[in-house]
Amino acid sequence: MDPALSRRAFLLASGMTATGVALDFALSSTQAASSTVTPSAAALMTTVHTVARPHGAGGYRRLSDGPGWRRVTRTELAEAKKDRAGRRTALACFVQFTDLHITDVQSPQRYEFLRAADVGSWRPQEALTAVGAVSLIEQVNSLRYGPATRAPIGFVMTTGDNTDNNSRVELEWFLTAMTGGRFTPNTGDPGAYEGVQGSGLGLYWQPESGVRDVDKRAGFPRLEGFLEAAIREVSSPGLAVPWYSTIGNHDQLFGGAYSAAGGFFADLATGSRKLFTLPASEAGSVYRALRRGDPTGAGLRAAWKHHKSKTRTVTPDERRAPVSPHAYVAAHLDPAYTGSGPVGHGYTRDNLESGRLDYSFRIADGVVGISLDTTDRGGDYRGSVGTGQLTWLERTLKTHAGDIALIFSHHPSWAMTNLAPNPARPHEKRHGGQELLAVLRKHRNVAAWINGHSHLNRIVPHDGFWEISTASHVDYPQLARVVELADNHDGTLSLFTTLVESAAPHRTDFTDLSQDGLAALYRELSFNSPGLRSGLAGLPGDRNAELLLKKR
Repeated sequence: MDPALSRRAFLLASGMTATGVALDFALSSTQAASSTVTPSAAALMTTVHTVARPHGAGGYRRLSDGPGWRRVTRTELAEAKKDRAGRRTALACFVQFTDLHITDVQSPQRYEFLRAADVGSWRPQEALTAVGAVSLIEQVNSLRYGPATRAPIGFVMTTGDNTDNNSRVELEWFLTAMTGGRFTPNTGDPGAYEGVQGSGLGLYWQPESGVRDVDKRAGFPRLEGFLEAAIREVSSPGLAVPWYSTIGNHDQLFGGAYSAAGGFFADLATGSRKLFTLPASEAGSVYRALRRGDPTGAGLRAAWKHHKSKTRTVTPDERRAPVSPHAYVAAHLDPAYTGSGPVGHGYTRDNLESGRLDYSFRIADGVVGISLDTTDRGGDYRGSVGTGQLTWLERTLKTHAGDIALIFSHHPSWAMTNLAPNPARPHEKRHGGQELLAVLRKHRNVAAWINGHSHLNRIVPHDGFWEISTASHVDYPQLARVVELADNHDGTLSLFTTLVESAAPHRTDFTDLSQDGLAALYRELSFNSPGLRSGLAGLPGDRNAELLLKKR
C-alpha cells in the first residue's frame, strides 16, 4: 500500500532520462547458447510477446490478447558496450512473486466497509486470489528458462504479503499452493459463503443477485454459481523449482496495518460477529487514520464497537487465528510443506529460536541472496528495520564481500518511513529506507535490491545498484518478474527483468467457472476493479529491461 505518484514525480524519482533508456534490438538473436531452448520460445510465455489488452470503451471492459512490451536497456549506472551479448555468461536466473494476497474473504477481521469512504478499499476479485496464485505457479513451471539468457530458472522468491489477514488458514493455503496439493479456500460454514458478496448490500458486487450494486452499475456481470465456485477445492501442482519466502506486513499484522495490542483483532478474527458496513463519514475517519498511521487500530476498534449492534452472525472458525513470527517460521519448516525445497524455504532453526526473520542463502557460485524482514511489529503498513538487523546486514555483506549480493525485502525504500518501536524489542531503534540505502551503498558488491509492497512496477538506480520493485498479483496487471543476472565480461553486469502473467487465458467466458476459467476471470475483474490506481504497470523502463551496472 503506497500513495500514488504523479507521472512527473515518478520520472524524477526513478532517474529515467532520454539518454538512459534505449531499445535493445539484439537480445533475442545474439544470446550465448547455454541450452537447447531458444530465447523466442521462453519469450512467447512472457510479456515480451503478449500482454492482456482491454477492448471496448467505457464501463466494464473485456480483455483479449495484446502486443507485448519491448525490452528497454537502461544505462544510468554503466555503459552498454558493443557485442556484450556474444560474450555474456549467465550467473543466476529466478522468479520474483510478490503480494499474492491469498485471502480469506469471509474473515470477520477484514475491513471491507472502508469502501464506503474509498471505493478501492475492497476489490471485487478478492475471492479468486487462490486460483490466481495457482495459475501463476503453473506459468512458472511451464516457463522453465529465462527468456534473455536461457539459463534454467533456479528458484522462486516471494517478497511478502503472501497472505492478507495474518491468519493461520491463509498461511496453510499459501504453503499448499506453493508446495502442491489440494485446499479449499473457505472458512466458517463449510457449506456456504458468508462474506460481503452474499450480503445483499449494494456497496459490494453481488454476483448472484439482481441488486444494482456499485459494481453492476459500472457494468459488472451477474454470474450464477460464482460464490459456490469461488470457495470450492483448488488443486495446485506446486512449484517445480525450489522457493524462498520473505515476510510482508500483511503476513504479520492484522489487515496489514494493526499490531496485536489488546487482543481485539485476534478475538474478532475467530469470533462469530462480522461488521459488513459503516456510514460513509465514519468509514472515512477510519480510512484517514489508517493512511496517517494508526498502529493499534484505535480508530477501527472504536468504530466497530460503536456499531456492534449492526454486526451480523457468521460461523466462528479457530483457523482464522493470527500467526506469530515463531509460528510463521515453524509452518515453513514443517516437512509437509517442503515441496521442491529447501527445508524452511530460507528460514532455519536459528530463525525459529531468535524470532528474527532475516537470512542469507547461496544463489549460485559467486552470488548470494539476503532476505530482510522490513515489517514493523509495532503496526502500520509502512516498513522499517531495527538496529540489530542493520548490524546483521553489514556483517553478512562483509562476510560475502567476494560475492555479488542480491537483497530481498517486502518494502521498497520509499515505503520505509514507519519508525514505531517493535513491541518485542521496545528499546531498539528503528531505521527507514534512506538509512538502509546508505548501508547498501557502502558495500560495492550489492547489485540489486528487489522488493514489492507498492503494487507498482518501478526500477530506480542508486549509487552502484538497482532497486527493482514489482507489481502485485492481486491488482491489475497481476504480474511476476523473471530476473536474470549475467556477466558481460567487459567490466559490466546485466540484470534482465522480464514480467510474466499467469497461465490463465486473456479471454474470459462467463459460463466457465472451472479453476482455469476463474483464474482468467480473476485477471479481468482486477482490470475493471473500481478505484484501481492507474499506472501500476509502470513505464517501459520499469517492465522488461536490461539494467547495466559496473562489475565491482
